[in-house]
Amino acid sequence: MNASRYDMIRARLEADLSPERMELTDESHLHAGHAGAEGGRGHYRLHIVSHAFQGLRPIARHQLVYRSLGELMQTDIHALSITALTPVETQGISV
Repeated sequence: MNASRYDMIRARLEADLSPERMELTDESHLHAGHAGAEGGRGHYRLHIVSHAFQGLRPIARHQLVYRSLGELMQTDIHALSITALTPVETQGISV
């Protein structure tokens, strides 16, 4: 049985970034008719909290996520909106 695209994304992020919290939302249905959706690639929103982001600027955090996802960024994901925080940054807010 093949893992779903959603499950593959979650598994890679969990393995590489050991998030304390992660919310991955498939928003592909909101982009029906969009050029990226025509090719079958998905649109996702990611909120992720990990110690792996400590000391990194936002662009470096996004690059870390992209490296984790590897070829999925070329084959399965058309758009990915990322909120990447450290556990300290989430104190007092809900993610």
